Amino acid sequence: MLFGIKVRLSFMMFLEFFVWGSWYVTMGTFLGANLGATGTQIGAAFSTQSFGAIIAPFIIGLIADRYFNAEKILGILHLTGAALLFFCYSADSFVSFYPFIFMYMVLYMPTLALVNSISFRQMKDNTKEFAPIRVWGTVGWIAAGLAISYLFYWDSVDSMKDGLLKNTFLMASIASLALGVFSFTLPKTPPRADKSEKVKVSDLLGLDAIRLLKDRNFAVFFIASILICIPLAFYYQNANPFLAEIGVTDPTGKMTIGQISEAFFLLLLPFFFKRFGFKTTLLVGMMAWVVRYALFAVGDAGGGLWLLIVGIALHGICYDFFFVSGQIYTDSKAGPKFQSAAQGLITLATYGIGMLIGFGVAGFVTDLYLQSDGTHDWQSIWMIPSGIAILVVLFFLILFKDELKNIKPITKTIKT
Repeated sequence: MLFGIKVRLSFMMFLEFFVWGSWYVTMGTFLGANLGATGTQIGAAFSTQSFGAIIAPFIIGLIADRYFNAEKILGILHLTGAALLFFCYSADSFVSFYPFIFMYMVLYMPTLALVNSISFRQMKDNTKEFAPIRVWGTVGWIAAGLAISYLFYWDSVDSMKDGLLKNTFLMASIASLALGVFSFTLPKTPPRADKSEKVKVSDLLGLDAIRLLKDRNFAVFFIASILICIPLAFYYQNANPFLAEIGVTDPTGKMTIGQISEAFFLLLLPFFFKRFGFKTTLLVGMMAWVVRYALFAVGDAGGGLWLLIVGIALHGICYDFFFVSGQIYTDSKAGPKFQSAAQGLITLATYGIGMLIGFGVAGFVTDLYLQSDGTHDWQSIWMIPSGIAILVVLFFLILFKDELKNIKPITKTIKT
């Protein structure tokens, strides 16, 4: 790959995740503190991600794969998204905010697949060339969090009282506008699918891979993937509001530790697979959720701050050891014929169904433990996802039969 193309693709990834990281982490805090949203309403706002994940395959399969260049669709989606994010910035109530964030996520989620497609089409060996480009997306997410806390101070106590967190949507809008314009300079990525070929819903959603559920182990993993998304939703929805409410300084900046951890533990996956096998790797990932929320329950902004930092840093194990390794496991079980369909199915199950359920539960629980003075009983709130994670661990531990012998080709895939 030419150096110039690599630089452009890396900048594309940086902006793609800078846009998302600019508002997603602090949205719960903003909605609760500035728009007076309830826990259920905040859960509904985060659930727009799930609806976007469900709708995204139709946009990609019906439009991007058949009629228009991927880079042009990416540009149009981000230009439109910039306007929607500006309307989110201008909203003065949850009722006026929600329709715009819903429309935005329906348009944004397909862009995650588009940036990957544009990148892969320029590569000769994506197993070696993709990671150095994709890592700039993580850098973009981290940069957004650091800017909020240490450049603009929007999540400081005084700034939040003044309603400055709404500026995160303005920052995201400007970045989305920049990416929208920049997208038209990206390498041309024309569609490859046959326009005359009949489109099937089962192809778009990956439902052809549903036959994999006949395999007991995959069925257990599939169910566990949906259930573990309930604790995951608690983190996305409540972590930033929790840290801000209990008085942790620069909460958004501190949460970038999770993304740094994610990049680090991704490098350790091959060693865990080789040494312990898939089952143990997934169990470690799920147990990390149990420990993380227990730490959140007992930590505080004073002497117990280190407990919260450790809990945030566990994000790398929580996410990589379960979700990334799960994607690799799914790929190995599917075989060449159903690889794409299987990935579509597991994405629909997790980011679609699982997260939709999770955000609903998280919103309900948050409202349940709202106290009369407007604060929350966070210890009780965090023990619930910790308990759910324990149940998922037991479910997986008892019903999943270890496949250590079958993990060898997966380990080989990671190393390349």
